Amino acid sequence: MMKQYIQKGNVEASELDGEWIILNTDHYTITKLNDVGGHCWSLLNEVQTADTLIQSLVEKFSAHENKEQIKEDIEDFLANLVECGLIQYVD
Repeated sequence: MMKQYIQKGNVEASELDGEWIILNTDHYTITKLNDVGGHCWSLLNEVQTADTLIQSLVEKFSAHENKEQIKEDIEDFLANLVECGLIQYVD
């Protein structure tokens, strides 16, 4: 079974000029995301897998050229968000 992810409840997010600012209110940290990261972030308010995020990116940004690179990038992105305490695994 694929890992599933969702936003943690201890964050606030704002979009400004295509960039996202994520505030972790427990750890007092700020994470800045670009447009692609922000798109993924907005989807993570519901349970997602790496594959569902990849599919959405391919549809939104017409990113068909290198799905293997996109997969690697999404997996790294999700791991970083987990490490920063912004998202969590869903059982």
